[in-house]
Amino acid sequence: MNLYPLTFEPIIKARIWGGDALSRIFNKPDIGEPAGESWELSGVEGDISVVANGPLQGRDLNQLIKEYGKELLGSNVIREFGSEFPILIKFIDAQRDLSVQVHPDDVLAKERHGGKGKTEMWYIMQSEPNARLLLGFDKAYTQAQYETHLTNKTLLDILHHEAVEKGSTYFIKAGTVHAIGAGIVLAEIQQTSDITYRVYDFDRVDSKGMTRELHTELALDAIEYEPATDARVTYEKRKNQSTPLVHSPYFKTNILPVDGSVTLDLSARDSFTILMCVEAEVIVEFEAHTLKLAAGTTCLIPASLAVVSLKGQGELLEIIL
Repeated sequence: MNLYPLTFEPIIKARIWGGDALSRIFNKPDIGEPAGESWELSGVEGDISVVANGPLQGRDLNQLIKEYGKELLGSNVIREFGSEFPILIKFIDAQRDLSVQVHPDDVLAKERHGGKGKTEMWYIMQSEPNARLLLGFDKAYTQAQYETHLTNKTLLDILHHEAVEKGSTYFIKAGTVHAIGAGIVLAEIQQTSDITYRVYDFDRVDSKGMTRELHTELALDAIEYEPATDARVTYEKRKNQSTPLVHSPYFKTNILPVDGSVTLDLSARDSFTILMCVEAEVIVEFEAHTLKLAAGTTCLIPASLAVVSLKGQGELLEIIL
Protein backbone atom coordinates (compact mmCIF):
# COMPACT_ATOMS: atom_id res chain seq x y z
CA MET A 1 0.00 0.00 0.00
CA ASN A 2 1.38 3.42 -0.97
CA LEU A 3 1.94 5.93 1.80
CA TYR A 4 0.25 9.35 1.96
CA PRO A 5 -0.05 12.28 4.45
CA LEU A 6 -1.30 10.75 7.70
CA THR A 7 -3.35 12.15 10.56
CA PHE A 8 -3.74 10.44 13.92
CA GLU A 9 -6.41 10.20 16.59
CA PRO A 10 -5.63 12.74 19.33
CA ILE A 11 -4.79 11.28 22.74
CA ILE A 12 -6.39 13.62 25.28
CA LYS A 13 -4.84 13.89 28.73
CA ALA A 14 -6.82 15.11 31.75
CA ARG A 15 -4.77 17.54 33.82
CA ILE A 16 -5.54 19.42 37.04
CA TRP A 17 -4.40 22.62 35.32
CA GLY A 18 -6.24 22.04 32.03
CA GLY A 19 -9.36 23.64 30.59
CA ASP A 20 -11.72 23.32 27.63
CA ALA A 21 -9.78 25.09 24.86
CA LEU A 22 -8.71 21.88 23.16
CA SER A 23 -12.33 20.83 22.56
CA ARG A 24 -13.85 24.32 22.30
CA ILE A 25 -11.31 25.84 19.92
CA PHE A 26 -9.69 22.86 18.20
CA ASN A 27 -12.60 20.40 18.19
CA LYS A 28 -10.73 17.73 20.15
CA PRO A 29 -12.82 15.05 21.94
CA ASP A 30 -14.46 16.30 25.13
CA ILE A 31 -13.42 13.97 27.96
CA GLY A 32 -15.78 15.48 30.52
CA GLU A 33 -13.03 16.92 32.73
CA PRO A 34 -10.30 19.54 32.35
CA ALA A 35 -8.07 18.56 29.43
CA GLY A 36 -4.50 19.81 29.44
CA GLU A 37 -2.83 18.01 26.55
CA SER A 38 -3.65 16.59 23.14
CA TRP A 39 -0.92 14.16 22.12
CA GLU A 40 -0.97 14.45 18.35
CA LEU A 41 1.81 12.06 17.44
CA SER A 42 3.22 9.72 20.07
CA GLY A 43 5.44 6.66 20.26
CA VAL A 44 5.35 6.65 24.08
CA GLU A 45 4.64 3.16 25.41
CA GLY A 46 0.99 2.90 26.37
CA ASP A 47 0.09 5.93 24.25
CA ILE A 48 0.87 4.89 20.68
CA SER A 49 -0.85 7.05 18.06
CA VAL A 50 -3.42 5.46 15.73
CA VAL A 51 -4.01 6.55 12.12
CA ALA A 52 -7.26 8.48 11.63
CA ASN A 53 -7.45 8.88 7.83
CA GLY A 54 -7.30 6.92 4.60
CA PRO A 55 -6.64 3.24 3.86
CA LEU A 56 -4.29 2.85 6.85
CA GLN A 57 -6.92 4.05 9.33
CA GLY A 58 -6.79 2.02 12.54
CA ARG A 59 -3.12 1.04 12.25
CA ASP A 60 -0.90 2.31 15.04
CA LEU A 61 2.42 4.08 14.64
CA ASN A 62 4.50 1.08 15.71
CA GLN A 63 2.77 -1.11 13.14
CA LEU A 64 3.52 1.44 10.43
CA ILE A 65 7.19 1.63 11.44
CA LYS A 66 7.48 -2.17 11.39
CA GLU A 67 5.82 -2.42 7.97
CA TYR A 68 7.27 0.61 6.17
CA GLY A 69 10.48 1.40 8.08
CA LYS A 70 12.65 3.84 6.14
CA GLU A 71 9.79 4.71 3.74
CA LEU A 72 7.96 6.20 6.70
CA LEU A 73 10.78 7.54 8.87
CA GLY A 74 13.81 7.91 6.58
CA SER A 75 17.07 5.94 6.53
CA ASN A 76 18.97 8.32 8.83
CA VAL A 77 16.18 8.23 11.41
CA ILE A 78 16.15 4.43 11.35
CA ARG A 79 19.94 4.33 11.80
CA GLU A 80 19.86 6.69 14.77
CA PHE A 81 16.65 5.66 16.55
CA GLY A 82 15.80 2.22 15.18
CA SER A 83 12.11 1.45 15.48
CA GLU A 84 11.43 4.11 18.13
CA PHE A 85 9.55 7.20 17.01
CA PRO A 86 11.90 9.92 18.27
CA ILE A 87 9.65 12.90 19.04
CA LEU A 88 6.37 13.62 20.78
CA ILE A 89 4.00 16.26 19.41
CA LYS A 90 1.40 18.00 21.61
CA PHE A 91 -1.02 20.88 21.93
CA ILE A 92 -1.33 22.20 25.50
CA ASP A 93 -4.08 24.22 27.18
CA ALA A 94 -2.90 25.77 30.45
CA GLN A 95 -6.01 27.23 32.04
CA ARG A 96 -4.11 27.26 35.34
CA ASP A 97 -0.40 27.34 36.14
CA LEU A 98 1.49 24.12 35.52
CA SER A 99 3.79 22.86 38.24
CA VAL A 100 7.36 24.13 38.39
CA GLN A 101 9.38 21.24 37.00
CA VAL A 102 12.54 20.05 35.33
CA HIS A 103 13.41 17.23 32.93
CA PRO A 104 16.60 15.14 32.99
CA ASP A 105 19.01 15.02 30.07
CA ASP A 106 19.75 11.86 28.09
CA VAL A 107 22.57 10.70 30.36
CA LEU A 108 20.63 11.00 33.60
CA ALA A 109 17.41 9.64 32.08
CA LYS A 110 19.21 6.56 30.77
CA GLU A 111 20.96 5.98 34.10
CA ARG A 112 17.80 6.30 36.20
CA HIS A 113 14.95 5.29 33.91
CA GLY A 114 16.48 3.49 30.93
CA GLY A 115 14.98 6.08 28.59
CA LYS A 116 15.58 9.40 26.85
CA GLY A 117 15.79 12.83 28.40
CA LYS A 118 13.41 15.61 27.51
CA THR A 119 14.44 18.69 25.59
CA GLU A 120 11.46 20.58 24.17
CA MET A 121 10.25 23.72 22.42
CA TRP A 122 7.07 25.78 22.71
CA TYR A 123 5.25 27.90 20.15
CA ILE A 124 2.64 30.19 21.74
CA MET A 125 -0.66 29.99 19.84
CA GLN A 126 -2.82 32.03 22.22
CA SER A 127 -2.17 33.94 25.42
CA GLU A 128 -4.27 36.02 27.76
CA PRO A 129 -3.08 39.46 28.91
CA ASN A 130 -0.28 39.17 31.50
CA ALA A 131 0.27 35.46 30.77
CA ARG A 132 3.82 34.39 31.51
CA LEU A 133 6.25 31.51 31.63
CA LEU A 134 8.79 30.60 34.27
CA LEU A 135 12.11 29.90 32.55
CA GLY A 136 15.26 29.22 34.51
CA PHE A 137 16.70 31.37 37.27
CA ASP A 138 17.05 35.15 37.39
CA LYS A 139 20.78 34.69 38.09
CA ALA A 140 23.17 31.87 38.97
CA TYR A 141 22.50 30.07 42.26
CA THR A 142 24.13 27.25 44.17
CA GLN A 143 22.22 24.07 44.87
CA ALA A 144 22.17 24.99 48.56
CA GLN A 145 20.61 28.40 47.81
CA TYR A 146 17.99 26.72 45.63
CA GLU A 147 17.12 24.24 48.38
CA THR A 148 16.74 27.04 50.91
CA HIS A 149 14.26 28.89 48.67
CA LEU A 150 12.39 25.65 48.01
CA THR A 151 12.09 24.96 51.75
CA ASN A 152 10.99 28.54 52.44
CA LYS A 153 8.43 28.45 49.59
CA THR A 154 10.15 31.39 47.89
CA LEU A 155 11.25 29.50 44.78
CA LEU A 156 9.15 31.74 42.52
CA ASP A 157 11.16 34.75 43.73
CA ILE A 158 14.36 33.49 42.11
CA LEU A 159 12.92 32.29 38.79
CA HIS A 160 12.80 34.32 35.59
CA HIS A 161 9.24 35.42 34.71
CA GLU A 162 8.80 35.75 30.94
CA ALA A 163 5.86 37.64 29.41
CA VAL A 164 4.52 36.00 26.25
CA GLU A 165 2.43 36.83 23.23
CA LYS A 166 1.11 34.97 20.22
CA GLY A 167 4.01 33.64 18.16
CA SER A 168 6.55 33.70 21.00
CA THR A 169 8.85 30.69 20.69
CA TYR A 170 11.07 29.02 23.29
CA PHE A 171 13.67 26.27 23.35
CA ILE A 172 13.77 24.55 26.75
CA LYS A 173 16.86 22.44 27.22
CA ALA A 174 16.82 19.51 29.62
CA GLY A 175 17.83 20.79 33.05
CA THR A 176 15.97 24.11 32.77
CA VAL A 177 13.51 24.71 35.62
CA HIS A 178 10.29 25.89 33.99
CA ALA A 179 6.51 26.20 34.11
CA ILE A 180 3.79 27.21 31.68
CA GLY A 181 1.63 29.91 33.22
CA ALA A 182 -2.15 30.19 33.21
CA GLY A 183 -3.90 31.51 30.10
CA ILE A 184 -1.60 29.99 27.48
CA VAL A 185 -2.34 27.61 24.59
CA LEU A 186 0.77 26.31 22.84
CA ALA A 187 2.25 23.73 20.51
CA GLU A 188 4.99 21.58 22.00
CA ILE A 189 7.65 19.54 20.22
CA GLN A 190 9.84 17.34 22.41
CA GLN A 191 11.92 14.22 22.62
CA THR A 192 9.94 11.02 23.10
CA SER A 193 9.97 11.04 26.88
CA ASP A 194 7.44 11.50 29.64
CA ILE A 195 9.94 11.93 32.50
CA THR A 196 9.14 14.97 34.64
CA TYR A 197 10.49 15.96 38.04
CA ARG A 198 7.93 18.18 39.77
CA VAL A 199 9.52 20.53 42.32
CA TYR A 200 6.69 22.91 43.29
CA ASP A 201 2.94 22.71 42.70
CA PHE A 202 1.56 25.82 44.43
CA ASP A 203 0.32 23.62 47.34
CA ARG A 204 -2.84 22.79 45.41
CA VAL A 205 -4.94 19.67 45.79
CA ASP A 206 -6.91 17.53 43.36
CA SER A 207 -10.64 16.68 43.44
CA LYS A 208 -9.96 14.17 46.23
CA GLY A 209 -8.10 16.69 48.36
CA MET A 210 -4.72 15.13 47.62
CA THR A 211 -1.54 16.98 46.71
CA ARG A 212 0.46 15.75 43.73
CA GLU A 213 3.77 13.97 44.19
CA LEU A 214 6.91 16.08 44.24
CA HIS A 215 10.31 14.82 43.07
CA THR A 216 12.52 17.08 45.15
CA GLU A 217 15.55 14.80 45.52
CA LEU A 218 15.48 13.45 41.97
CA ALA A 219 15.45 17.00 40.59
CA LEU A 220 18.59 18.17 42.38
CA ASP A 221 21.06 16.49 40.01
CA ALA A 222 18.96 17.33 36.95
CA ILE A 223 18.79 21.11 37.44
CA GLU A 224 21.01 23.64 35.71
CA TYR A 225 21.35 26.39 38.34
CA GLU A 226 21.85 29.13 35.76
CA PRO A 227 19.67 31.62 33.86
CA ALA A 228 18.17 30.26 30.62
CA THR A 229 19.41 33.26 28.63
CA ASP A 230 19.06 31.59 25.22
CA ALA A 231 15.58 30.13 25.72
CA ARG A 232 13.66 32.74 23.71
CA VAL A 233 13.94 32.34 19.93
CA THR A 234 13.96 35.37 17.64
CA TYR A 235 12.83 34.99 14.04
CA GLU A 236 11.19 36.80 11.15
CA LYS A 237 8.35 35.16 9.24
CA ARG A 238 8.37 35.21 5.44
CA LYS A 239 5.27 34.44 3.41
CA ASN A 240 5.41 31.04 1.69
CA GLN A 241 8.92 30.36 3.00
CA SER A 242 10.23 28.12 5.77
CA THR A 243 12.04 30.09 8.48
CA PRO A 244 14.07 28.24 11.14
CA LEU A 245 12.82 28.42 14.72
CA VAL A 246 14.71 25.71 16.62
CA HIS A 247 17.35 23.48 15.01
CA SER A 248 18.72 21.09 17.60
CA PRO A 249 20.19 17.55 17.68
CA TYR A 250 16.71 16.27 18.64
CA PHE A 251 14.48 17.98 16.06
CA LYS A 252 14.38 20.88 13.62
CA THR A 253 11.35 23.16 13.55
CA ASN A 254 10.52 25.88 11.01
CA ILE A 255 7.60 28.30 10.72
CA LEU A 256 5.87 28.30 7.31
CA PRO A 257 3.17 30.94 6.65
CA VAL A 258 1.07 29.81 3.67
CA ASP A 259 -0.67 32.45 1.57
CA GLY A 260 -2.06 31.02 -1.65
CA SER A 261 -0.12 28.03 -2.93
CA VAL A 262 3.22 26.51 -1.93
CA THR A 263 5.05 23.50 -3.37
CA LEU A 264 6.90 21.76 -0.55
CA ASP A 265 9.88 19.92 -2.03
CA LEU A 266 10.91 17.16 0.39
CA SER A 267 13.14 15.23 -1.99
CA ALA A 268 16.40 16.20 -0.27
CA ARG A 269 15.16 15.14 3.17
CA ASP A 270 15.98 11.72 4.56
CA SER A 271 13.32 12.20 7.24
CA PHE A 272 9.60 12.30 7.78
CA THR A 273 8.05 15.78 7.97
CA ILE A 274 5.41 16.80 10.50
CA LEU A 275 3.08 19.73 9.84
CA MET A 276 1.26 21.33 12.78
CA CYS A 277 -1.31 23.95 11.85
CA VAL A 278 -1.10 26.77 14.39
CA GLU A 279 -3.38 29.29 12.69
CA ALA A 280 -6.29 29.28 10.22
CA GLU A 281 -6.37 26.44 7.68
CA VAL A 282 -4.11 24.84 5.09
CA ILE A 283 -4.95 22.14 2.52
CA VAL A 284 -2.29 19.46 1.99
CA GLU A 285 -2.39 17.70 -1.40
CA PHE A 286 -0.43 14.65 -2.55
CA GLU A 287 -1.44 12.85 -5.74
CA ALA A 288 -5.12 11.90 -5.20
CA HIS A 289 -5.03 12.62 -1.46
CA THR A 290 -6.38 15.90 -0.06
CA LEU A 291 -6.15 16.71 3.62
CA LYS A 292 -7.53 19.74 5.44
CA LEU A 293 -5.39 20.97 8.32
CA ALA A 294 -7.30 23.36 10.56
CA ALA A 295 -5.68 25.13 13.51
CA GLY A 296 -4.86 22.57 16.16
CA THR A 297 -4.38 19.64 13.78
CA THR A 298 -1.28 17.73 12.75
CA CYS A 299 -0.16 15.46 9.91
CA LEU A 300 2.82 13.22 9.26
CA ILE A 301 4.27 13.24 5.76
CA PRO A 302 6.25 10.01 5.23
CA ALA A 303 9.88 10.27 4.17
CA SER A 304 9.17 8.58 0.82
CA LEU A 305 6.94 11.43 -0.38
CA ALA A 306 9.03 13.80 -2.49
CA VAL A 307 6.62 16.70 -3.06
CA VAL A 308 3.37 17.91 -1.52
CA SER A 309 1.28 20.98 -2.30
CA LEU A 310 -0.02 23.41 0.30
CA LYS A 311 -2.93 25.74 -0.34
CA GLY A 312 -4.88 28.28 1.71
CA GLN A 313 -4.06 30.96 4.24
CA GLY A 314 -2.62 29.72 7.48
CA GLU A 315 0.55 29.03 9.44
CA LEU A 316 2.35 25.73 9.89
CA LEU A 317 5.09 24.45 12.10
CA GLU A 318 7.26 22.19 10.00
CA ILE A 319 9.21 19.57 11.99
CA ILE A 320 11.91 17.22 10.69
CA LEU A 321 14.88 15.32 12.08
